[in-house]
Amino acid sequence: MPRMTFAQAIDYALGEAMARDERVVTFGEDVTMLRRDLHVRFGPRRVRQAPISEAAFLAAGVGAAMAGLRPVVEIMMVDFIAVAFDALLNEATKVRAFSGGKWSVPLVVRAACGGGYGDGGQHEQCLWGLLSGMPGIAVVVPSNPADAAGLMLSAIEHEDPVVFLEHKLLSDYWLDYLGRGGRKTVDFDVPREGAEGEVASPPEAVPIGRARLVREGRDLSLVSLGVSLHRCVEAARSLAERGISAEIIDLRSACPLDVEALAATARRTGRVLVVDEDYFAYGLSGEVAALLAEAGVKADFARLCTREVVPYDRRREDETLPGVRGIEEAALRLCG
Repeated sequence: MPRMTFAQAIDYALGEAMARDERVVTFGEDVTMLRRDLHVRFGPRRVRQAPISEAAFLAAGVGAAMAGLRPVVEIMMVDFIAVAFDALLNEATKVRAFSGGKWSVPLVVRAACGGGYGDGGQHEQCLWGLLSGMPGIAVVVPSNPADAAGLMLSAIEHEDPVVFLEHKLLSDYWLDYLGRGGRKTVDFDVPREGAEGEVASPPEAVPIGRARLVREGRDLSLVSLGVSLHRCVEAARSLAERGISAEIIDLRSACPLDVEALAATARRTGRVLVVDEDYFAYGLSGEVAALLAEAGVKADFARLCTREVVPYDRRREDETLPGVRGIEEAALRLCG
């Protein structure tokens, strides 16, 4: 299988989908630059530049989906979804219910997310918990190139709105634009296995809502997604040296969650630690706890999340976001 970067894998899958189905189009700010290979390959009618108005072009994406297209709308950073939220909250996610199932909105919203590169709390949020709270939506967060390609295929084929989130530490072009940007004083901890890897040719679809068992263990389960998944893998190696066997689950989708996989790992180990780069309160980690309780699973539970506004200062930023040392400490407390 060919090796690709995380970003190449997403565009590879998008290109395959566009080649198979002429209804697949993509548009957004600077998209003719960001997706220049697709622009050359498919032309300006299917790779369309949009003005700087997320509210307008996301609403246009909803209309295009209702009219029969399969649009992939780029919002650049998920933080910007705030100015276009109405199109998701009150339009895209409501159409199927309000029409009695006669209409659907097969729309993909593609956006970069996450921190760890010194850009502050208005550009480094994850927000998958906020987005997942809306009925009628799916939210996917791949952690490696193969899953990124597979989830993009599934998102495009999905009959309802999907938010596709790519972490900026994994997508090298976002890190170049936003993280480096001429700066020589900022260091990044990029997970190698997430930033580059093998991708099937043609890419294989990854079902939305299905988690992946990354590593088997017996003492506790580390449940995560995106870049934090790789922090868990690194922490598990260190915990193994202390005699603690950690199982790792990659959620891959923040919504819907794979309840069966969550319940199975919790029953195997009896302890669950959710590592979530998104906010602590009213989010993914609390949803995991609620689903386990509703499933009747008895397990000790803890969570490591972002509890405050992400600071610009890189040292304080690393102390705010879930990291390897924090995961180790939380795991030791849970197992203590």
